[in-house]
Order: sequence, then C-alpha cells, then structure tokens
Amino acid sequence: MNTIWFILTTTSIIFCIFTGKTEDFTKALFDATKSAVEVSLYLLGIISLWLGITKIIEDSGLIYHISKTFQPIVCRLFKKIPKEHPSITSITLNFLANLLGLGNAATPLGIKAMQDLQTLNEDKETVSFDMMLFIVINTASIQLIPFTVVGILSQYGAKYPSSIVLPTIIATVTSAVVAVINLYVFKKFFNRKK
Repeated sequence: MNTIWFILTTTSIIFCIFTGKTEDFTKALFDATKSAVEVSLYLLGIISLWLGITKIIEDSGLIYHISKTFQPIVCRLFKKIPKEHPSITSITLNFLANLLGLGNAATPLGIKAMQDLQTLNEDKETVSFDMMLFIVINTASIQLIPFTVVGILSQYGAKYPSSIVLPTIIATVTSAVVAVINLYVFKKFFNRKK
C-alpha cells in the first residue's frame, strides 16, 4: 500500500511541475489535509460518544435485556453457540451498532465477538464456520439508520442528508443476504468435496 501511495504522490508532483500548476497542487494538498483532519475529529467524536453509550448500556445490565430480545435471532443464525455464552452479547452489540450505522464504533465490538467465538473454536489455527458467518454479516453491515453518513452529509451542507437511508437499507440487506447465501453454498461445496 505504501508503494501505491508513493507512486500516486510522485506522479501527481511530476505532472504538477510539468503542467505548471504547483500553486493549485499545493492549495489542493492543504485543503484535503484540513478536510481529512476535520472529518477524523468528527468521526472520533461520534465513535467516542457511541462507545461510551455502549459501555453504559453494558455496565447497567441493559445489554443483557437487549441481548435476550435478539437472542432468538442470533441463536437461529449461530446454532452451535450455547445460549448463555458471552459471544451472544458481543454479537448482539455489534449488530446493534451496525444497525444504527455506527460502523467505526462496531469495530471494537466485532473484535470482542471474534475473541468470544474463538473460545468455542476447537481448532484454534483455523476459523470456525460461526466465525466466518459473523465476519460475513458484520462486513455486510446491515444499517437501518446510517447516523455517521447522515452526520457527515449534513456537516458538508447536503440539502437532504437523510435521503440516503432507504438506499442504504436496500443495499446492506441485499449484500448481507447474498453474502450469507454464498457462504452456505461454499460450505456445501467444500463439504461435498471432502
């Protein structure tokens, strides 16, 4: 990746010198850097807020009530996980964070879920099917309300920042369904091969 960035940057500088647009290049460079820092700080605030709320929900015990509500869905998806295993809570928290469009806040929750799922994995050197299923669903990231994207769009002055909600729901649900179907197809194919 570093090589690709080096090539892109070097090529941009060379073209900038040959076309005589060094002033435009420098202005664009500083504008992009400023934008990157602003967006990073904005996202850091959102992630901190939601991780704090998640921690409060977990410490208050509310997560266990939420987990019990979602437990039938999670248990139906992950049939090999015991009902009272901590991974149910981790998976539920991750799914909730994704449903609310808090993708970056969902990452630490996803890591915790994978660690919990690893405790159930018999072969520690390979990924279990439940771990693969979780990765596929987590990556598809089904979102009902993409708060982060709506926030960024409104920050940059979009006229209708919430217009992204319906397309996001359709795209994420479709990608999740297709991904899970593909995973089961590959599982059957490789089991038959063995």
